[in-house]
Amino acid sequence: MRRDYHKWYSQRLNRHMELLCYGHAGLPILVFPSSMGKFYEYEDRGMIGVLSQRIEAGHLHVFCVDSVDKESWYNKSIHPHDRVMRQVAYENYCLFEVVPLIRALNPNGSLCTTGCSFGAYQALNFAMKHPDVASHIVAMSGSFDMRSFLGGYYDEDCYFNNPVDYLSHMSDPWFLDRYRRMQIILAAGDWDICLGENYRMAQVLGSKGIPHLLDVWGVHQKHDWPLWQRMAVKFF
Repeated sequence: MRRDYHKWYSQRLNRHMELLCYGHAGLPILVFPSSMGKFYEYEDRGMIGVLSQRIEAGHLHVFCVDSVDKESWYNKSIHPHDRVMRQVAYENYCLFEVVPLIRALNPNGSLCTTGCSFGAYQALNFAMKHPDVASHIVAMSGSFDMRSFLGGYYDEDCYFNNPVDYLSHMSDPWFLDRYRRMQIILAAGDWDICLGENYRMAQVLGSKGIPHLLDVWGVHQKHDWPLWQRMAVKFF
């Protein structure tokens, strides 16, 4: 399997950022790590291994980015607004630096965003904010309400990074038309700590007429990597 390492200085984040790319062709997949995870997490946790045959066959082209969660949502040493603005800078890094790299290496016009746990939030939030860029979402065991990170603070920038809020009030036909053309998968275990959040997001999407699949895994399936490995095999 082809495995490429990339590193450059991001002007949007004012720091070096690293990523790993697996494969040579196929559907491009942008992988966000779990909370405070690293760009090599997907490989270390066996996710690349379970997808290796499809990657080697040229069906999947996987791009695993690093996180800045310790500097944004989890950074309690700074004001909540500054946490959100660091998240916005990370989004811009992905949009204006990572996506162009993906497009340069892969001519496929589609893009799937995915992640497990906190990475599922990042995947869904990025795709919903940029439905002209992303065509597929596979959100595994995600939680989509960021209010718990904000200590009661809330402003417009918080709102536009809190999918349960901005999607609940979405009325713009430009966005809704594109959402309705996307392939959206929400998956969680029946004993998953984030199961309720997935039901909630499915209700929000349904209320807007946005097609999606809510796939609940049982019996006694918990929020952990063995479950996500099986999900990856099914959905990719």
